[in-house]
Amino acid sequence: MKGQGERALLRLVAMSPVAARTRALSLLESASVPSEEILALRVAGLASKEQGLLDDGLRYLRSALDLAEGRRGASVPDPLDLPFGVAVPPEPSEGWADPYAAAQVRMNLVGLLAARGEPGAALACAGAAAPVLRGADADRLAANTACALARAGRLAEAQDVAARALRKLRRGDDPATLNGLLANLGLAQALGGDLDGAEAVLAEAIAVGEAAGLAHQTATAKANLGFAMSRRGDLSRALRLFAEAEPGLVGERLAQCRFDQAEALIMAGLADEARPLLKDALAAVTANGYRCDVADGLLLLAHAELAGGQAVRAVGTAERARIKFAEQERIGWMLLAEHLLLRARWTCGERSPLLYRTAVATADRLQDGGWVVAAADARVVAARVALAQGRPAGHLLSTIGSMRGPASVRISAWHAIALERRAMEDHKGAMDAVRIGLEIAEDHAEALGALDLRARAAGFTTELAALGLGLARSAQELFAVEERRRAVARPARVRPPRDPERAAALAALRALSVEHTADTARGGLGSALSNELAVLESRVMAHTRRRAPDGLARRSPELDDVVAALAGRALVELVAVGGDLHAVTIADGRVRRRRLGTCAAAVHHLTLARLALRHLAAAEDDASAAQTLARSRERLGRQLLGPLQLDIGDRELVIAPPGRLHGLPWAALPPLAGRPFTVVPSAGAWLRAAAVERAAGHTVLAGGPGLEHTARELSALRRLYPRAVVLDGPGARAEAVRDALDGAALAHIAAHGEFQPGNALFSRLRMADGPLMVHDLDELTTAPRVVVLSSCDGGRADEGDAVLGMAGVLLALGTATVITSVTPVRDEAAPEFMAAFHTALAGGGSPARALASVPRTPGVMGFLCMGLG
Repeated sequence: MKGQGERALLRLVAMSPVAARTRALSLLESASVPSEEILALRVAGLASKEQGLLDDGLRYLRSALDLAEGRRGASVPDPLDLPFGVAVPPEPSEGWADPYAAAQVRMNLVGLLAARGEPGAALACAGAAAPVLRGADADRLAANTACALARAGRLAEAQDVAARALRKLRRGDDPATLNGLLANLGLAQALGGDLDGAEAVLAEAIAVGEAAGLAHQTATAKANLGFAMSRRGDLSRALRLFAEAEPGLVGERLAQCRFDQAEALIMAGLADEARPLLKDALAAVTANGYRCDVADGLLLLAHAELAGGQAVRAVGTAERARIKFAEQERIGWMLLAEHLLLRARWTCGERSPLLYRTAVATADRLQDGGWVVAAADARVVAARVALAQGRPAGHLLSTIGSMRGPASVRISAWHAIALERRAMEDHKGAMDAVRIGLEIAEDHAEALGALDLRARAAGFTTELAALGLGLARSAQELFAVEERRRAVARPARVRPPRDPERAAALAALRALSVEHTADTARGGLGSALSNELAVLESRVMAHTRRRAPDGLARRSPELDDVVAALAGRALVELVAVGGDLHAVTIADGRVRRRRLGTCAAAVHHLTLARLALRHLAAAEDDASAAQTLARSRERLGRQLLGPLQLDIGDRELVIAPPGRLHGLPWAALPPLAGRPFTVVPSAGAWLRAAAVERAAGHTVLAGGPGLEHTARELSALRRLYPRAVVLDGPGARAEAVRDALDGAALAHIAAHGEFQPGNALFSRLRMADGPLMVHDLDELTTAPRVVVLSSCDGGRADEGDAVLGMAGVLLALGTATVITSVTPVRDEAAPEFMAAFHTALAGGGSPARALASVPRTPGVMGFLCMGLG
């Protein structure tokens, strides 16, 4: 079977390995001449490798090689069992041999031996086949050789081999080989840090594969492009590409795709989610003999452990990976394991001269091996060790400023530069380095479409931002650093198009949540349903993270813009600097800085105040809780606002607390009694809320089940808003309420609120058919301008600076103002309180002033105005 038939059969491997293997085994049974048998065995071997059956694939190719060299049934050494690079020319035993066919088999063996972790044997096969093969076969060999070189860590050689072959392949008519070579070249470029080149080459590979109908190879190219995009920091695009690729992949390619997804999650700060994905993929490649992938997977697992705070465990895992790379003679990859060992030793606290010398030497070897990004990061480690020892480090950082690569590495580099300049007493230079590093983090956050991923991006800046805050001398410097830090943690975005699969997962999650709640109440099998809930939540998160950002560039605000927008108001931004709490005030164009005592003292009294209000919401006559509240509110008011009285006077306030003070019931503080104020994530968030257009829209009144006084509350509001859309009783279904919110000018929802600590995006309001979750709000096309959440804990959020929760997400989606409580609400007090608030609001007052005009009792003390005010 030569010519077109042979090409068609080999092309089938690129289209569908399963179909190719079935077809090859069928042809093997009916083969009448050795050449047909050899071709069938070759195709069966290649297809088996793609399916994850590496041992089967090697057996098929051994049989093909035996037949091509006339060794069928001969008792001669198997060249695949000899030491690397040793070749024994066999003596024909049956009087028939085909040297060209043997070279073709060796060409096919290159990829399988590389996958088995034997790059030396793979390259020996390539060397033996090269003098024999010609034409298209020579091009296929070049593609396989480039892959083996890349797996050996010889990136520059891999790219050279691929580039030479590309010129001929682009002129020829072999799309399968062209696609494969482009996919391998793009991967090598991405590994070497040339992300622009990788994107262009992999896009060409996808186009070639799609035009030729090569489904399997096209999926591989898409997965490789996903890897390149994750290295660039475009995580949402990477996750979309991985999701598109997975259905077309099997065996080793599927495991590699999952390794790449795990790396993307690690780079996004989701190491805990990456570890189980890694362990499953590792188990699959271990079971099927893909020793090359086993070593790669161990290195990734060490990365996940280090990123997850398990540095000591990461040392052991990285050493296991290094040993396996050594056994496989993959010297280039050994360097990557040594690089990770450096980072783990630094994280464990080592600052020794030995670590410095090792880091410098490793950086040089990585640079020579083409691992540009890892080399730069190793130099950063060396620089940090040198600075810790009081030694100069500028020579190590001289080329860092222009480096490319993942945001985390570039941020770390600028952190080292800032430390170096601080050591040289160059204050301006150090602050400039902090600014550049935080701007890189802002850009990285803006490339992410999901709010939880953007929130985690702040983790890359923790040390750098802390350095900048500690260096800041003036109020202006402190404000600039803090706003940049918060811009990373709390970026805003515009809603992307709806995702039907995500919507279906949300609907299933809602239905199962109702069943779980009822079953738990009956003492049923809540744990079994909990597992199903976790699966559905993971599905929702996976679809959410694939969403693209809106593409609108945002920067932290300029001080002049804040001054102009405040008009007669005053801004109070509270900043944690080490263990101390500072305030930056802006009023009448003047910017001042005050120290407010320790963070620990404020958090202590905040905790007591919240606990007291929780007790008072249940029983207002609890004298002990009332006394605790009185003491705590007095001390908080004195600490947080007392030193600022000369700065802020009696002005309306915009308060921007740090994450750890987000849950403070600010209205309880005596200096704020009767004073209009609003609480915002940052000054930048307040400016964005102020920019929300005052478009005309409808009013929505909605009530959930289980609250005794909801009917009385909605009845009073109907009189104020006679044309409102009212959803109550069975009609207050979650999706109906969500759809009614779209484009509303004002929305009021009275419902039980449930905050989910540690998983705030699944916090919920209980509606007639189940929960209305934070993720549901992400489906809105136009967020309502003003939202009132008459519920317990509707304003609560995780303690980090992302402020993820119902109110925080509404503000991020474009709502100007949210009125909600950060503490439990006393049900019977809510109707009168809300009626009074809405009466003042309908009379023309701003939300902040309307809220300030209503007297407070402990049962409604937690209600705050968030956003514009």
